[in-house]
Amino acid sequence: MLFFENDYGHGAHPAVLRRLCETNLVPQPGYGEDAYSRHARALLREACRAPEADVFFLAGGTQVNAVAIGGLLRPWEGVVSAATGHINAHEAGAVEFTGHKVLALPQRHGKLEPKTLRAALADFYDDPNHEHMVFPGMVYLSHPTEYGTLYTRAELTELADICKSCRVPLYMDGARLAYALAADTDVTLPDIARLCDVFTVGGTKCGALCGEALVFPKGAPERFLTLIKQRGALLAKGRLVGAQFEALFEDGLYFEIGKTAVALAMELRKGLLERGFALFEDSPTNQQFPVVPNALLPELSKRVAYSFWEKRGADASVIRLATSWATAPEDVEALFKVLDNRPSGG
Repeated sequence: MLFFENDYGHGAHPAVLRRLCETNLVPQPGYGEDAYSRHARALLREACRAPEADVFFLAGGTQVNAVAIGGLLRPWEGVVSAATGHINAHEAGAVEFTGHKVLALPQRHGKLEPKTLRAALADFYDDPNHEHMVFPGMVYLSHPTEYGTLYTRAELTELADICKSCRVPLYMDGARLAYALAADTDVTLPDIARLCDVFTVGGTKCGALCGEALVFPKGAPERFLTLIKQRGALLAKGRLVGAQFEALFEDGLYFEIGKTAVALAMELRKGLLERGFALFEDSPTNQQFPVVPNALLPELSKRVAYSFWEKRGADASVIRLATSWATAPEDVEALFKVLDNRPSGG
């Protein structure tokens, strides 16, 4: 079975596993005070060019989103997101479970457009009854989006300016940030640290066994570590995540992982187009979304692990094919052979 279902189906990059084994028997303080977590924080500050940044390590993506959003919002506030944003579409109401509403807005190519955000915020405050409504207290972006698309530096700058003018923090979910940074884009990690109030650097989908880094470029709110503990998200063995991020950022491995996966995704994209498959979105990242005839899916499912994304009319579906650090060129070639031998009409 060829595996293109997601970018977290394998364990961890060998270099990450080596670091865990090398440090396994060295006793360390708990709760992120270990030497590996301290070094990983320093490496992330350097990579972000944000020397004052506070960095926290949590176990997973849904957890870090719920903790960050639920912890920063006041009781009467919700978080603004594109309707396709991960917190609105694929996190089972985790943010709502914290007591805060996701305020979903229309999207274009998976993205929240500045003009849409500006209009929504203006409409809210122009409503004479807004004191009786859920206040927009934060803006959420995912980069890459759920369709593998990316914000440009201009778009991100405009969104940041809108948030600043309305005094709401801008939060970026970077669960797949390695692939965003490796794509054909003008947005760098220092740009993200400069423009966002808080963001995540994903590990789970980018070569780590598990773990996400939550970064406050200008410093975290008061007692945020205590809040993480209160939410049940503070690992006693914080070294587990810290050592992995140390390995990922010590010699640029995080960026190499992204480049490898994106390069193979571009080969995949080229081959899909050459074989007559339309792409639902123009994704420059490790996720590709071909439109596939429904008649082909039963046979394809026998040979290839993929993700269903959405129906496309009565006779076709959008599926997701994802590459990762573990994808080999041979996997892409083998997938092409499967497609070349598909039944006629499929």
